[in-house]
Amino acid sequence: MDSVVEGANREQTYPLEVLAIVQARGGSKTIPRKNLRLLAGHPLVAYSIASGLAAESVTRLIVSTDDAEIASVCKSYGAEVPFLRPTELAEDATPDLPLFQHALDWLENQQGYYPHLVVQLRPTSPLRPLDLVDRAIATLIASPRSDCVRGVTIPNQNPYKMWRTGEDGFLKPLLSSEFEEPYNMPRQHLPTVYWQTGHIDVIRYETIVKGRSLTGERVLPIMIDPLYWVDIDTEADWTYAEWLINSNRLPIHQPYSSTV
Repeated sequence: MDSVVEGANREQTYPLEVLAIVQARGGSKTIPRKNLRLLAGHPLVAYSIASGLAAESVTRLIVSTDDAEIASVCKSYGAEVPFLRPTELAEDATPDLPLFQHALDWLENQQGYYPHLVVQLRPTSPLRPLDLVDRAIATLIASPRSDCVRGVTIPNQNPYKMWRTGEDGFLKPLLSSEFEEPYNMPRQHLPTVYWQTGHIDVIRYETIVKGRSLTGERVLPIMIDPLYWVDIDTEADWTYAEWLINSNRLPIHQPYSSTV
């Protein structure tokens, strides 16, 4: 295979091998069969596939799923599905890291393939700016000391003004702080904070395989326009995302299926 990298710990060859992974399990509690449900005419998972396939920097795109029907649909939208994920890696509480470790182990052991960079595209954040994937990849490549690039935005609320309840039932500040009563300070005087949106992560192969992490210690931000900030978890989220797509307010890559 011409695109096989001789070793992630050796000198990099160019162009870089960049693997995009879309994770799409069959189960979903809040919205049943969420990944296959039609969002403005296409399955939810298809939007992440479209973003990955449209990126010039991505050299390969696969879907990690435990579900044969999802696998078939994803293939029709142009994705590779080289394996079905074990059911124990498709539970409600399964974290992301084992899914990526499984995918990379399978590709190396079965195909002798491993990339320089890995791109995570979550189906639940389907609306991505047209240049986001390529821009995120370029950001990581330009910073050799960085382990990861993560999509973020400025949140509506600052956590310095958030509270939790103590054992005595009284409110206590969520964050310890070097400021005196930051929850009573003007917002403009507080540090700028960022919220991870779920749109994209670009991670070095070594960060996942050797560091056993999806972020590492040196994480660079890539800013996401708040207009694209939709994380589909409820019916209200779904309705809002569909309205955004149908209103043509946001430029996004539209899915295309070979069977339609």
